[in-house]
Amino acid sequence: MKTLNIGILAHVDAGKTSLTERLLFEAGAIDHLGSVDGGDTQTDSLDLERRRGITIRSAVVSFVTGDTRITLIDTPGHSDFIAEVERALRVLDGAVLVVSAVEGVQAQTRVLMRTLRRLGIPTLIFVNKIDRMGARDLLDDVRAKLAPRAFALGAPEGLAEFLADGDDAFLQSYVDNRVDAAVCRVELARQVARAAAHPVLSGSAITGASVGDLVTAMAELLPATERTGDGPLSATVFKIDRGRAGEKIAYARLHSGSLAVRQRILFYRGETELTGRVSAVEVAGDDVALAGDVARVRGLRDVRIGDRLGSPGGARDGVFAPPSLESVVRPVRPEQAAALFTALTRLSEEDPLIDVRRRGHDVSVRLYGEVQKEVLRSMLAEGAGIDVEFEPTRTLYVEKPVGRGEAVKELDPEQRLYFFATVGLRVEPGSGVTFGRSVELGSLPLAFHKAIEETVHGTLEQGLYGWEVLDCAVTLTHTAYFSPISAAGDFRKMTPLVLRAALREAGTRVYEPVHRFELEIPVNAVSAVLLKLAELRAVPGEPVPGPASCTLHGTIPAGHVDEFTQALPALSQGEGVFLSEFGDYRPYPGKPPRRQRLWAQAAPKQ
Repeated sequence: MKTLNIGILAHVDAGKTSLTERLLFEAGAIDHLGSVDGGDTQTDSLDLERRRGITIRSAVVSFVTGDTRITLIDTPGHSDFIAEVERALRVLDGAVLVVSAVEGVQAQTRVLMRTLRRLGIPTLIFVNKIDRMGARDLLDDVRAKLAPRAFALGAPEGLAEFLADGDDAFLQSYVDNRVDAAVCRVELARQVARAAAHPVLSGSAITGASVGDLVTAMAELLPATERTGDGPLSATVFKIDRGRAGEKIAYARLHSGSLAVRQRILFYRGETELTGRVSAVEVAGDDVALAGDVARVRGLRDVRIGDRLGSPGGARDGVFAPPSLESVVRPVRPEQAAALFTALTRLSEEDPLIDVRRRGHDVSVRLYGEVQKEVLRSMLAEGAGIDVEFEPTRTLYVEKPVGRGEAVKELDPEQRLYFFATVGLRVEPGSGVTFGRSVELGSLPLAFHKAIEETVHGTLEQGLYGWEVLDCAVTLTHTAYFSPISAAGDFRKMTPLVLRAALREAGTRVYEPVHRFELEIPVNAVSAVLLKLAELRAVPGEPVPGPASCTLHGTIPAGHVDEFTQALPALSQGEGVFLSEFGDYRPYPGKPPRRQRLWAQAAPKQ
């Protein structure tokens, strides 16, 4: 049997969860057709999802067609839960991008398709809701805004010409009149597999129109994997659930090898090696997972999202930017503070990008937007019995070193620093955060070197203004220890003092996250929109006029994206289309914003 893992992606409310339900029903995997409004779909399993009618966590379901088992990963459509989409992209063989025939190509749809094309993921496009009033033909819009080489799968006339335009060898066969319908179908699968062509189907998840054609297109056009146990185990964990007893259930896509009950395995988190014993494996009724499968794995207590089972490396890098907002969360009942931190830590295992951090008595979480905040509030209340309050959301700034700074500290009884350690560090601008040594590795026991390096990374979470320090190269320049008195703890306590002194000498500058944007607006709305963009410190380019609208490209501070999104309908008579994604960091103008630090040394003067 072959396996095919397909992500169902869409802008919110395009109908992807209804489509997933219809696919399962048409394939005979379920005997009752649930609905989002009724709250009884297979993939919206959380009570909160059923009440709100949105997908919050990716869901995994499967069915069999012919000799292929198709596993569907239904992903969230709301941009606040883009991290769930990213994790699904790591394990897909292909994707179905759902577009509403009523609402048309929306901003989030364009972000998703841009990412799918960048990653080279084979993608089918399903135009949904053709049964609704206001539905329209979107093929031209799809070609203009999503995929230039999109074509209607239900219109075979002209297919040979279309394929000839995408492959020189096929073009020659076409010119020589050596192609027929079967040859075209094989060539179509080849071009789809390398993401050079994007078939478009139009139908309805509610009525089932063209859903059977979509199943056929999945099986025939998207690249499946033969199930085999050959090779060493290699798998990617992309989702964590909890069982009834609170135990972890890891969802893993196997790239090679096999996974079975009672198997002891190694798994990797970056360069860190861990070990565990598998207590259960579930794969569509089977208890052995083979290459190509998506398996539910129990027994790995320490496993996290992103871990690699069997062998390190090989996963796709992050494709979306991490959250650029944060909020402090507090329990309504102060005595639940410890329970709140525990509950948030568990939730962070299911969504690592919320990045729970404790700063003194405060606990903060990273966010993509306000909807995510409300979802967290509901999950904490229902799952842990903790009512919480959030402080207003704030932008997450970063710091970068301006120059070069060095510091050395040694054991000095006169300073009352009784840490039996000598540490010297140099700080300077770099790319990312790096740690190097200009001392011999053998100058200290290895445990002391590790203590210094780990503490450097931890200390850089708070710079001179309280923000995380990025693009910083740290070099260890001096070391000494006092045998047998020195311990790793001495180096963990001395290192922050040295690093902060070196940072003060180097100086840091605060940077703010900035989004790139693309904006389509009516011509008569240009002046009002430009005024609003200037108010929000956006930097727009020259308007590019079109037949009925203008297009603007530019940058806007991440902290003002929501405000502009809310203002745009009124400014553009409801016709503006705004698309944005993280671009970069730029120096913050004016007085640098501060965040409370957990260390008391003097901050830089203004």
